Amino acid sequence: MNVLSWLLEGTVSVGGGHLLVREIVGNGFGLASAVFGMRRLVLAWPIGIVGNVLLFTVFVGGVLSKPQMHDLWGQAGRQVFFVAVSVYGWQQWRRRRASGEAADGRAVQPTWAGRRGLIELAVLAVVGMAVFYPVLKALGSWGPLPDAWILTGSILATWGMARGWVEFWLIWIAVDAVGVPLLFASGYYPSAVMYLVYGVFCAFGFATWWRVSRTGTEVAAPSGVATQDSRA
Repeated sequence: MNVLSWLLEGTVSVGGGHLLVREIVGNGFGLASAVFGMRRLVLAWPIGIVGNVLLFTVFVGGVLSKPQMHDLWGQAGRQVFFVAVSVYGWQQWRRRRASGEAADGRAVQPTWAGRRGLIELAVLAVVGMAVFYPVLKALGSWGPLPDAWILTGSILATWGMARGWVEFWLIWIAVDAVGVPLLFASGYYPSAVMYLVYGVFCAFGFATWWRVSRTGTEVAAPSGVATQDSRA
């Protein structure tokens, strides 16, 4: 089996069941994107897009006749939105890095959303839930209400990250709080475990961005994460 076939069709046996290699690898790219995002490096966006493409094929497992029995259309749909917003974020961070916005040479200088930004996020949250819930229910998504929030919250968090708002980490935590039980219940175990890891990581990321928003520079990298070139 060549590398491409292994990635597309490979499975890993765990506890008598089988997990798609794509789900494991896709979540690995997602975690790497989060690490680079916390470090405020432009590389976070293209790495995240690769993970989004892989995970899209995972969450429509029922359609593709893969191991999972349930299609999570909200989870699949958010990968599409991720790619679109990530292209925007990629451009924004490149432009802001070139302008020398951050005092420490990174892509962005974290700021709080402020009253106007919070109103913007709240309106988008209401609109997103109002639109996505009936659509996902009609599509037969398994757990349309939590799936709608995961989709809506993920878009809001990615949008906030692109804008350089500290609050985007808190939105991710709220997404993880709903996503973990949904993914465990629907059999997407690698993604559920990664959501748990993301939740802890997001708490650290929030603290890091909060500190940078006050001091203008990053004090320390998380344990085990090497400092990256700020031009990445």
